[in-house]
Amino acid sequence: MTDVKMEVLEKLDREDREKVAYFVTLLVSQAKYRRLREEIEKRMREVERGEVLEHDEIWKQLNI
Repeated sequence: MTDVKMEVLEKLDREDREKVAYFVTLLVSQAKYRRLREEIEKRMREVERGEVLEHDEIWKQLNI
């Protein structure tokens, strides 16, 4: 963050700084886990459509 933006944050009262920190945390966590969330959503759609492997199918693919 630039010095100017840091100065603005420093001028906020404690409660407002906590609010800013909370929203920054939300934004960072959303970006950080975007790919994982997309993968989970994709898998959930596959399950809804019945596109899942049965136990026997997994073993057959592993040639066991």
